[in-house]
Amino acid sequence: MLSTLSVVLPIFAVIFAGWLARRLELLGPAATSELNRYVVYLALPALLFDVIARADGREIWQPGFIAAFGLAALVCFALTIAVRLRQGSALADAAVDGLNGAYANTGYMGFPLALAAFGAASQAPVLIATILTVCLIFALGIVLIEIGLQKELNRLKLVLRVAGTLARNPLIFSPALAAIIRLAGFGLPQPVEAFVKLLGESAAPCALVGLGLFLAEKRAASESRSGVTAALTAVKLLLQPFLTWMLAAFVFHLAAFETHAAVLIAALPTGTGSFMLAEFYQREATTTSRVILISTLLSVLTLSVYLAAVR
Repeated sequence: MLSTLSVVLPIFAVIFAGWLARRLELLGPAATSELNRYVVYLALPALLFDVIARADGREIWQPGFIAAFGLAALVCFALTIAVRLRQGSALADAAVDGLNGAYANTGYMGFPLALAAFGAASQAPVLIATILTVCLIFALGIVLIEIGLQKELNRLKLVLRVAGTLARNPLIFSPALAAIIRLAGFGLPQPVEAFVKLLGESAAPCALVGLGLFLAEKRAASESRSGVTAALTAVKLLLQPFLTWMLAAFVFHLAAFETHAAVLIAALPTGTGSFMLAEFYQREATTTSRVILISTLLSVLTLSVYLAAVR
């Protein structure tokens, strides 16, 4: 539990710093949206570019692990969206909730926690999970949000309009550009590489500060949304790791180490990606912020129990 707590505490500390800055009026009411725009347009695209540009194809090509972790995440993502649509949510809002149930905090928590639990060999699985999370699940979330926000009824025009919007979205073209550069065999000049890394490293802390700023604003509690928050937290902390374990152990027959690594990563709490999109696209972000906070807090217990059981 101490290793899990040591990873989680800095997250809450950064969120609290943002909350305190807003409550003391060190930052104004527009700070949340402006900081989030910085993350969406600059910091996160740089981080995605850096992750893809540095990925070693031989290291990340683990089909069984990719299938087990990726399919479990996709099932949780799709199932959440289907349920929320059936409950009357708009597609854009359902897509955000889909991310709440499937977007693991691999980047900030995955690497240090897996390293402490399983050693250096776990870093490749975490990298694979990070790429799947930010370049597949996250990208699907953006696509569905964009589709949900379009008013065009003609299918061809709708596809063209969404495609045009996505092509201009830095969260989409940044990793795509990195993949093209990587496949072409080009390297980045050292100053460019340093610039991308420096900018990308600011994504997580800025997103957490933005979350704290958002939480500092007073809002009326919603009983119905509390039920949604609990359900989404359960999907993220319980259903996703359970599905991952079933697929890894009984469908793809991964080795014990790979299975444990996949389940650990799947059991991570919800990352800030869903909050960034909810805030950026002006969707209801209160539930998302609560899911991130509660799932992070409860993950101290769930992750510790899992690690105690398998180590």
